[in-house]
Amino acid sequence: MELTEENLRQIIRQVLQENSDPNRIPIGVSNHHIHLTKEDFHTLFPGQEMEVFKPLKQPNEFASKQKVDIVGPKGEIKGVRVLGPCRSHSQVEIARSETFGIGVDAPIRLSGHLDGAPSVKLRTKDGEVTVQGVIAAKRHIHMSLEDAERFGVKLGDSVSVEIDSPERKTIYSDVIARPRKDFVLEMHLDTDEASAANVGPNTFGRIIPNPNE
Repeated sequence: MELTEENLRQIIRQVLQENSDPNRIPIGVSNHHIHLTKEDFHTLFPGQEMEVFKPLKQPNEFASKQKVDIVGPKGEIKGVRVLGPCRSHSQVEIARSETFGIGVDAPIRLSGHLDGAPSVKLRTKDGEVTVQGVIAAKRHIHMSLEDAERFGVKLGDSVSVEIDSPERKTIYSDVIARPRKDFVLEMHLDTDEASAANVGPNTFGRIIPNPNE
């Protein structure tokens, strides 16, 4: 992507905002996507390697050039991007609003928590696989160990986050802290949640006391 003058201004504004308040948490909007095992990837894309379309914020993660159709009992979602690198278990993440159109009841779960999750078919022009593991991603915050210490949280803690968005200031509770040594600070919302809170490219959140505490 060409770095235009307006892109540069936006990056500078974001850096200044992040540095002005260490408690601000950048918001990342997570569109529907797919994680694949190596075996499933090569069934769907025989003879191919996963190609990087663009890097994601978290280290070593990327959106690939490959896309797949999700086929459920009642309908399908076409052209869903595969994220890399490959994982030990294939997984499909969609918004709850999308579950009705394809006829599956996807539970709201953290990534990798797939017990009892429904199955769908994944299809390309070259292959098809059935994947047990359709979820709507539970909102969470990636953070470094230093961030976790600063916020006073540990892995799996549930926090409340106030989303500072124009005209639709929103508080989301039960946001799960996910600290790891190499993680970059970012809260993940799906498209339904982001739309409800009017989240834009420069929207930030801030951890606040839980209402029940």
